[in-house]
Amino acid sequence: MSEISASMVKELREMTGAGMMDCKKALSEAGGSLEAAVEVLRKKGLKDIGKRAGRTAAEGTIGTYVHANGQIVAVVELNCETDFVARGEDFQECARGIAMHVAAMKPLYLSPEEVPSAVIEKEKEIFLEQLTPAQRNNAEKILPGKIAKFYEENCLLEQPYVRDDSGKVAVKNVVEELSVKCGEKVSVRRFVRFEVGEGIEKQKADLASDVAALTGEV
Repeated sequence: MSEISASMVKELREMTGAGMMDCKKALSEAGGSLEAAVEVLRKKGLKDIGKRAGRTAAEGTIGTYVHANGQIVAVVELNCETDFVARGEDFQECARGIAMHVAAMKPLYLSPEEVPSAVIEKEKEIFLEQLTPAQRNNAEKILPGKIAKFYEENCLLEQPYVRDDSGKVAVKNVVEELSVKCGEKVSVRRFVRFEVGEGIEKQKADLASDVAALTGEV
């Protein structure tokens, strides 16, 4: 095993943001390979995320994104444990990135847990109606995949991150990676998206119906 120098530890720390001792241990475990040491730290960090689940993430920032024409605005609350992390460039950039994602992808829910059971039951009904008689014999095997696809399309944390060209990285993975890097619990608490004119046509239709009812034209 090659000797672990201070410069190697410093370089790994700059790459990952991990503590000095963690970097040294990772390099030792990786036999001096920076690339392997990064993977060691990543695995350790992902494992530690579960331990952070019970912690309180009450600090954070509000990420915003305004579309170039000023007609779409998205706002995201990204939480962490300390104000120090919240003020960091990586944390701020992640909040802005997720806000941009919300503006582009129009998620309806934050996570699968927030989808009302009535919505899922309705989706199941629709899926079943779309199946052929032969497919209905295997409905129990097909439905889980259909529901998973629904979550992927409509839940923010399950959606493929808009800034990742591979389409394999979900928003929840981006949040996990940030948690690993900063060493704190990180979570998206809520989001909102506004688009100019959204819902106006429906409101006009409702108003026309109300007017017709009042004037006796229905």
